Amino acid sequence: MTHDDPNYPLDIQEGVVLDLDSLNNNDLNLDSLKQCLPNWTFYGNTKPEEVYSRIKNADIVVSNKVVLDKEALSHAKQTKLICIAATGTNNIDLSAAKIYRIPVCNITHYATHSVPEHVFRLILSLYGRLIENNAASIQGRWSQSPYFCLLDHLPQDLNGKTIGIVGYGDLGQAVAKIAKTFDMKVLIAKRDNNDHREGRLLLSEMLPQVDILTLHCPLTEDNYHLISSQELSLLPEHALLINTARGPLVDEISLLHALQQKQIAGAGLDVLSEEPPAADHPLLNSGLNNLIVTPHIAWASQQSRQRLLDQLVDNILVFKQGKARNLL
Repeated sequence: MTHDDPNYPLDIQEGVVLDLDSLNNNDLNLDSLKQCLPNWTFYGNTKPEEVYSRIKNADIVVSNKVVLDKEALSHAKQTKLICIAATGTNNIDLSAAKIYRIPVCNITHYATHSVPEHVFRLILSLYGRLIENNAASIQGRWSQSPYFCLLDHLPQDLNGKTIGIVGYGDLGQAVAKIAKTFDMKVLIAKRDNNDHREGRLLLSEMLPQVDILTLHCPLTEDNYHLISSQELSLLPEHALLINTARGPLVDEISLLHALQQKQIAGAGLDVLSEEPPAADHPLLNSGLNNLIVTPHIAWASQQSRQRLLDQLVDNILVFKQGKARNLL
């Protein structure tokens, strides 16, 4: 895709990465990134009050999760391209970027192994009741058993279970592929009432049928608290909720209540509505054995992060040629 402006600047010299430490755990090869522009400035993290000064002279701005709102973008007088070092776009004011004629690109397809695998790590941990069984072993209850085994916390098979998927892009499809290897039944949610694709169900129709509900949709204004008290009430009592997408898709207070009241059997979360969460976050202090919370690491295998970085470089190199890749 070629830019229409004949004066489009291809002489790009200065780049800034606003939150490199959220991507690199000193385990990535940065050589190709460093070589794709003459001058880079790398910041481990950037506070809101530091954004303006750090982007004002940059031709290319790279952000993973640092927010670039309309006010920030008004200071980006030099910026030719914003690269989101992620798939999700909710940290960038895309409308403002259009007003200021700043192209924005993102990263796709990089976590199609790590995220689906983490989904099943959560499912298998909950179905295997690993928290309780590990505690039983460590606390000596297995040692006190009159038998070779301890049958206090029995696992369940995935075979024959029904998994409902909300968001059927790359990640949702990869989850479905894994589910089928366990001989699970897969149901797919419709986006809305205007979605007439064959075989898809309205969320309200799908929820009563699932053993596991897993979320893989982006966060938008329309799906904030997509799963709240009403949706949780439609799930069977034995159902699990898995969220590796975005925290605000789930009403966390309603979820906590549903877990405490055993309205559903369990939940596995890799995301919360506020990240990092407050130390007194209710879900982190629930003491529940049927809740697993991991710190937004489903995407973060070394292999996935390297793929992300390599794709980021490709986006920049293609852009320097006067074209656009993964343009939003």
